[in-house]
Amino acid sequence: MKKLKLSVICFLIGVSSFAQIKTAASLPEVKKTSFRKDTINIIKYGAVADGVTLNTKVINTAIDDCSKKGGGVVLIPGGYWLTGPVVLKSNVNLHLERSAVLQFTSDFNQYPLIEGNWEGLPAYRNQSPVSAINAENIAITGSGIIDGNGDYWRAVKKDKLTESQWKNKVESGGILSDDKKTWYPSEKNFLGAKTTDPGVIKPGVTLKDVEAYKDFLRPNLVVLTKCKRVLLEGITFQNSPAWNLHPLMCEDMIVQDVYAKNPWYAQNGDGIDIESCKNFIIQNSTFDVGDDGICIKSGRDAEGRKRNMPTENGLIKDCIVYHAHGGFVIGSEMSGGARNLFVENCTFIGTDIGLRFKTARGRGGIVENIYVNNIRMKDIPGEAILFDMYYMAKDPVPLAGEKREPPKVETKPVDETTPQFRNFYVKNIVCDGADKAIFIRGIPEMHIQNINLENLVLQAKKGIDIQEANNITIKNATILTKDTNPMAYVLNSDNVIIDKLKYNDGAALLLQVQGERSGTVQVKNTDTAKAKEKMKVGFGADEKKVSIN
Repeated sequence: MKKLKLSVICFLIGVSSFAQIKTAASLPEVKKTSFRKDTINIIKYGAVADGVTLNTKVINTAIDDCSKKGGGVVLIPGGYWLTGPVVLKSNVNLHLERSAVLQFTSDFNQYPLIEGNWEGLPAYRNQSPVSAINAENIAITGSGIIDGNGDYWRAVKKDKLTESQWKNKVESGGILSDDKKTWYPSEKNFLGAKTTDPGVIKPGVTLKDVEAYKDFLRPNLVVLTKCKRVLLEGITFQNSPAWNLHPLMCEDMIVQDVYAKNPWYAQNGDGIDIESCKNFIIQNSTFDVGDDGICIKSGRDAEGRKRNMPTENGLIKDCIVYHAHGGFVIGSEMSGGARNLFVENCTFIGTDIGLRFKTARGRGGIVENIYVNNIRMKDIPGEAILFDMYYMAKDPVPLAGEKREPPKVETKPVDETTPQFRNFYVKNIVCDGADKAIFIRGIPEMHIQNINLENLVLQAKKGIDIQEANNITIKNATILTKDTNPMAYVLNSDNVIIDKLKYNDGAALLLQVQGERSGTVQVKNTDTAKAKEKMKVGFGADEKKVSIN
């Protein structure tokens, strides 16, 4: 009770009060679910596990009856259960035995178009296979499998498949893009891909308008909206049409011991996207997906700012992320802000980027008070640690032959659409293999601020790259790279401190500082004799403000 009272006091006196939070123990206590022992077996309602019979009505009736009677357990016993959309209700625990497969149908007619949310915007979507709205005390537990049949929904890029996989896709039907590089499951799906803002709810757009490309409006596998006291435990959630797990505006949620699984080529195939939620724990879970693994969001652009619900007071611990665009990610739809998040004791293996914090002009929102501790990474194709305010809405690692121009640097006025990243504390990070160790890139009118990185051992092709940032401290870091020219690059940044840096013997250049807006840059307590050249200062930077020893 004391923790909850403290959180209320902090909220009343302002966001800045949270700046003193240093450990997850300071977070409010997450309220837990509790269910009656009464159990309803769907077989008693006439469910048939033959993979052919559609059990939609049976399962939903069992859930409704259970909820009306005060709640309890709806049991999905061992078997292969074909179904359409399932809607959870208050006080119901949907429990899957280990030998149970809840298989969602590939018949798109079973998924009506509804008013939902897509990537932070109100949008028409096909109803999610599993959903709940305004429910309280709900759970999905057990050790069975929930399968979204995503391959029937998703388009696929040729460059992401082997030659035989691509051949099989094309021969299965569907339609190819004009350049023959993308396969679409249907003509409706292809039409949606060519439509501007498909499904987004705005003046003049009706349900009838979007019916023409209904197949393109892929649902997220599990969407829980405005729910309180939520538990997801033990289940394998796999093959989602779009995002796997999407808690939206929920409060008091625990996700533990789950396995979120998608093909690596699954576009928008995120593991879990926690959007505008508060008081939550994600723990002991595994993610192996086609897009971001564990992701924090809070709405997009004006709609996110209007909602004004930050994702806050969260603990992510003891999780493993295999393939994903990012291991732990914030953004880019973070217009409602994010704060007081703790990420502890996680492992990222083969994720495109390890720690990925992304946003762009137009988003607005403040991301602050983020604490990351004890992260292990291996075989990261992109950056081990990335802060980027020039998010391009593309895969983080370019495909073979793909060319990307650097963003055009220009200063724009600061207003409500200007995003902010500040107060990050990242320590005890080990990475065995990455393209770049550290990349921090703000925008000229709003620098990334107060980033503290400590106790790092990063092996990568390239070293440290800091652009448009203030108050950056890197302390006790071992950066072992192939490209040592330079080990650390700083552009238009101020109050940058690199303390106790260990690096390759015979490095070509230790420090390069550029830009007329660069201020104080210090490298200290570092053996400079290992570098062939200590520093270069140019393109308007003031050499008097740069010190190295």
